[in-house]
Amino acid sequence: MNMRIKAALFDMDGVLVDNAHMHVKSFEVMYDRFQVPDAERKNVMDFMGCGLAEVLNSMFSPEVIEEKGFDFLCYEKERIYREIYAPTIHPIEGLVELLQKLKKEGVKCAVGSSGCIENVRFVLEKCQIAECFDAVVSGDQVSRCKPDPEIYQVAAQKLGVAPADCLVFEDAMVGIESAHRAGVEHVIALTTSFSIPELEAVHPEHIVRDFTEICDDML
Repeated sequence: MNMRIKAALFDMDGVLVDNAHMHVKSFEVMYDRFQVPDAERKNVMDFMGCGLAEVLNSMFSPEVIEEKGFDFLCYEKERIYREIYAPTIHPIEGLVELLQKLKKEGVKCAVGSSGCIENVRFVLEKCQIAECFDAVVSGDQVSRCKPDPEIYQVAAQKLGVAPADCLVFEDAMVGIESAHRAGVEHVIALTTSFSIPELEAVHPEHIVRDFTEICDDML
């Protein structure tokens, strides 16, 4: 098979794993623990794909952040997420098979996530796919998270390929924007977190339910 791409860049949340509900649940636990009134609670899905710092500053009031401490809130949110997700975590259907195909064809793979490195390692290890990736870029390894293009620019650079020669797998509008701004022409969106009309608004090349719908022509 002669693939048109030299590298595949994968977002993590909503792409390697279908985990939006677990991020929502972890914030619900946080809200309950810190007794945040219902009227002040925000929908984490409104910030999906962004870096944790931006999400926390949007989800919690300045008063809560000052009282609890920003670093503590970051640590607790991700600790709770990993704790409640560990028993049921599994890769999205068809992912392992696709990674094996890409490796066989000599296509380099990288993770490009706004998530922290601890969460990336957690997903890769629990899903037993760490060896499938040649590079990892996490949100705490860059100065600007998505929709800024830095994450995908750095991921392509680590693989030694031009962004134009990459295919990006994303689930969020901010991630698709990040890929396009990085110079990536080929983006496939998964419908794990957002609807088809929402994804169509940012013009991915293809939209699929999961990796079982990926055909050779898309690669």
